[in-house]
Parts: sequence; structure tokens; C-alpha cells
Amino acid sequence: MPADVPVDEPQGRLTAAGHEPGPDAWLRWFWLWELYFAIGFVALVVVLAVSGGTTTDRVGAIAAVTVMAGWYVAFGRRVILREQPSWWPSRIYMLGNLVLLVVGVIFQPMTSFALFAVCPLAFITLRLSEAIFVVIPANLVPVLSALAEDGVRTVLHGFLPGTLLTITFAVLLGTWIHRIIAQSEERAELIRELEKSREEVSRLSREAGVAAERARLAAEIHDTLAQGFTSLVTLVQAAESELDGDRAKARRHLELAARTARENLGEARALVAGLMPSALGTGSLDDAIRRQLERLAEETPIKATYQVEGESVALPTVIEVVLLRAVQESLTNVRKHSGASEVSIRLCVDGAAATLRVADDGSGFDTARPVDGFGLVGMRTRAEQVGGSLLVHSGVSGTTVELEVPR
Repeated sequence: MPADVPVDEPQGRLTAAGHEPGPDAWLRWFWLWELYFAIGFVALVVVLAVSGGTTTDRVGAIAAVTVMAGWYVAFGRRVILREQPSWWPSRIYMLGNLVLLVVGVIFQPMTSFALFAVCPLAFITLRLSEAIFVVIPANLVPVLSALAEDGVRTVLHGFLPGTLLTITFAVLLGTWIHRIIAQSEERAELIRELEKSREEVSRLSREAGVAAERARLAAEIHDTLAQGFTSLVTLVQAAESELDGDRAKARRHLELAARTARENLGEARALVAGLMPSALGTGSLDDAIRRQLERLAEETPIKATYQVEGESVALPTVIEVVLLRAVQESLTNVRKHSGASEVSIRLCVDGAAATLRVADDGSGFDTARPVDGFGLVGMRTRAEQVGGSLLVHSGVSGTTVELEVPR
């Protein structure tokens, strides 16, 4: 009977099989930022080269911008791409950018166009509050430069409105950039956690499958091989006691022991192959139950009766296995423990369920006390695996086992 827990069920993966999780979404498109940075650097150098002012001013501004680009390639890029962000290197990097921006604006005010790279870098490398704190004074550098050269009136009419608009745009755009990066990192962390969770679920599923298979094998071994060996020992002992007396009776015990051994061998082969019980492989459930009663009559003086009611007993194999094992275990308990003189089996099959009732007139036992062994526990477990139920009533007048399973 197959275990009811799936083992190693195929699963989709959040990442490609055999590959590590890919980089964050924004890192996959990081090359676009670098292309933007490179184009912006070249354009700014060209603008500064053709701008007015002295040669010293142009060279000084171009030098400041070039150092800023080198500062990004040598240090800033590693700060951005670092897996675990470290805020002090980020702060040092942005402080260097601000110093170079101020130097470049001092030589040539048009160096302020570098803000199109400095502002996004602030939001990429720093916390949001820190980035805003950096972006606002960075955008005020050109204003302060113009204030020093042209006076307050020129700044109020020419620079301040555009600067305020630039600051507002930079803060909004930077906040959006920062949110995209944060969401990308959160999703990456969520994917890693999901991968770990799925690995844990897969491991637990395998362990549950192994435990279920062990329980199934334990029940099969108890209900087939162990009971068969018990019968063999009983029959051999009976034959041994008759060797010096009734040899014909001893021979009959030995023949029955040989037949039991062959059946046990068949059960062992079926167990190894994972097939249905050998008793069901050669006939119907009805035939298998009758053979169990015939063996009981041959081995013991217990009188046995069998009655079938309702529809045909052709049932799904998994249900037939549960019913047959219940009959085997019940008869074994009658034989070994009850001291009964009579046992009756009634099987009732209708459209909704199959009900098995095994009753004997033995000494009974206390159902409230813990039961040693695997028999009753195994029967109850089998019944629950197919959605059924098992009831045991026992007293001085005998024991009744009732098993009901849905069709």
C-alpha cells in the first residue's frame, strides 16, 4: 500500500537550476547608468573646452571633472556595487565629489552641469535623508559662486528660480531612484528567503516520506512476515510434540508449516516488489478472507464463520489491503491472546463504505490500558490513511473489532 506522503515531488525554481540567483534588477541595468555617466563626462569636457574664460579656468575645470570621473572609476563604482553597503566609504566618496564640484565651479561655473551625475550618485550611495542633505547644498554651489561674482540681484532673478526647480526635481527623482533600489534589494532578499523555505519544505517532505514508508514497511512486516513466522514456530512445536506419538498428525503439522513458509516467502517477495499482498494476487478479497479462516481452522480448534452482505466485494486494491490486514491481525490476536472457541467475520459493502466486523467469545482485555505491540496501532493507522475508522470493544464476553472504510 503506497504511503500517503509525496516524496521528491517536482518543483519549479525561483532561479535557474544549477545557477546562483542573478543580481538585483537595478544592477542588471547598471550598464545604462555607466553609459549615461560616460556620455555626460565627455559632453561636459567638450562644453568646458569651448567655454569662455581663461585657459587656466578651462584647464582647471576640466581637470576637476576628470578627477571626478577617475574618483568614480577607482572608488565610487566599488562602493555602489558592494554586496554589503558600508556607509562610511559612501560618505567619503560623496564628500570627494562635493569638493571636486566646488573646485570645478570656482574655475568655471559651467562645471555645475556635473550635478546631473553628482545628484543621482548621492541617492545611489547614501541613505535617503543623507542624500537629500547632500543634494541641496550641492545645487546651491553655483548660486553661491554667482552670488560672489554678480551680486544678489542677478542671483535672485537669474539663478535662484532655476536652482529651486532643479533641487525639487533632483529630490523627487532621487527619491524615486532610492525607492527602486530599496524595492529591488527587498525582492532579492525575499527570493533568497523563499529559496531557503522551499529547500526546507523539500527536506521535510523527504523526511516525512521516509517516515511514512518506514511505518508502512513496519505494518506490512508485522501483518505478514512476523505473523507467518509465529505460525511456523507454533506448527513446528506441535509437530515436534507428536513425533513420538501420532506421526500422521505430526506430518500434517509439517505440511501446514511448509505451506505457511511458502506463503510467507510470497509475501516477502511482494513486499520487496511493492505489489499487493500475495493473498490478493491470486483471487478476490472474499477468497483471501476464506483462506485465512481455513488456516485458522487447520491450526486451532477455534470454530470460525464468515458472512458477506451487500454489494459485490470488488473494491479498490488499497481498500482491500486494509480490510485483509485487519482480518489477519484480528485472527492472530484471537489465536494468540483471546482463548476463544468461536470467531465470526462479517463483511458488509454498500455504495458508500465497506464495514468489517470480527467478533470472538474470548476473555477480552481492557481497551483503556496501553497496548503493547504494533497490531491495533497498525490497523488504526491503515484505516486513517484511507479515511476510515477503527473501533474496538472488549470485555468478559469477548472482543469485537469494527472497521469502516469509505469506498
